[in-house]
Amino acid sequence: MNLLIVDDHPLMRFAVCQLIAQRWPGAVLREADTLEVALTAVRVTAFDLAILDLSLPDTQGLEGLAQMRRAAPAMPVLVLSMHAEHAYATRALQLGASGYLPKEHATAELVTAVDRIHAGGRYISPSLAERLADALSGQAAPGLPHEQLSAQEHRVMLLIAAGKTAGEIADIMHLSVKTVGTYRARIIDKTGLASTAEIARYCASHRLIES
Repeated sequence: MNLLIVDDHPLMRFAVCQLIAQRWPGAVLREADTLEVALTAVRVTAFDLAILDLSLPDTQGLEGLAQMRRAAPAMPVLVLSMHAEHAYATRALQLGASGYLPKEHATAELVTAVDRIHAGGRYISPSLAERLADALSGQAAPGLPHEQLSAQEHRVMLLIAAGKTAGEIADIMHLSVKTVGTYRARIIDKTGLASTAEIARYCASHRLIES
C-alpha cells in the first residue's frame, strides 16, 4: 500500500506513520507538510490513499481537499481534522472525501478507517455519524446559516474569507467571474453576511478557517 500523509505537524505525521506501519509493515509512506508539496506528489505518484489535514500553512478549510480531488480524482482521501462538527464532515464528503475522522479519535479509529477505505468503502467516525443521522432525521437543533450552502457556495465563502478577489476565486475554481458573483449573491441571501469582513469573522468564529 502506497500512502501520502499530509500534515504540517511532524509529531502528528510520525504518529500516523507509526499506526500505519504497525498494521501494514510493508506500506510505503510519503509525507508532505504543505498542500503544495502534496499536490506535487500526487501529480507524479499514484497513491492508494491520502490522509489529509485541513489546516495547512498554505491552505485552510476544505479548499485543500477540493484541490487534492482535482489533482488526483481517482485517489481516495481520508480527512483527518481538528474539526469535529458534523457539518464539516458533510462538506468533506460532498467534495469527494472517502472518509472523515476527527484527530481526537485518530489513535482508536485510524487503522479501521484506512482499512475500510482501502477496501473500497467509506468511513466516518461513529460519534460524527450519530450526529449526522440526527441532523438528517430532523432531530438535531436548527442548522447554522453556512450549513444551507451548496458545496460550491461553501468553497466560495471560504475563499472570500481568505481574502481572495472574485478574479482569484474564478481562477482557483475554474469559473467565470460572473458565476463567482452569482455564488456570492446566494451566500448573502442564505447567510445574511453582506461584506467580506462579515464573512471572514463568521468563518473564523465557527472555525471554518483559522482565525
